[in-house]
Amino acid sequence: MELLKQRILQEGKALSEEILKVDSFLNHQIDPVLMMDIGEEFKRRFAGQEITKVLTVEASGIAVALMTGLALKVPVVFAKKKKASTISGNVYVGTVYSYTRQESYDIVVQDTYLKPEDKVMIIDDFLATGEASQGMVSLVEQSGAQLVGVGIVIEKVFQCGGQQLRDKGIWVESLVQVKSMQKGHIEFV
Repeated sequence: MELLKQRILQEGKALSEEILKVDSFLNHQIDPVLMMDIGEEFKRRFAGQEITKVLTVEASGIAVALMTGLALKVPVVFAKKKKASTISGNVYVGTVYSYTRQESYDIVVQDTYLKPEDKVMIIDDFLATGEASQGMVSLVEQSGAQLVGVGIVIEKVFQCGGQQLRDKGIWVESLVQVKSMQKGHIEFV
């Protein structure tokens, strides 16, 4: 997605060889027009697939997932990072390790929002080591729903996450693939 590449080059900052800061338009301040374009692009890339739910994890994936759900006209479910007191009944639980926060946490979805008859598209802002995606795949598996595929805004292909998902036979669509980063320089595939 050329527009996204240009925004990354103009506004993104490679803080290190592993950390890409794009908080001016994706995950702190959000550009809603760009998010709408991203949602439409995911709809185009998964055209012909029956999708009944979009799943993401709070918080940075919600804007992208919401616009994708809007484009597809399906509900969006987001996994919570803590079981809220308002969640009752059975839940699906996955564990995610965050390298940026250096901690593990559980993600939770109430069973009323993912059913065996659902066909689920997972959406997230970044794919690096694949921890968040693997956690969400686990939630889909626990629910008995069918995983259609995973849509990622920015994939760091020099890390193992995307390849691990693809090795499992999971369809992964990344709008931008970053080949390498050095402080002040970003190279795309």
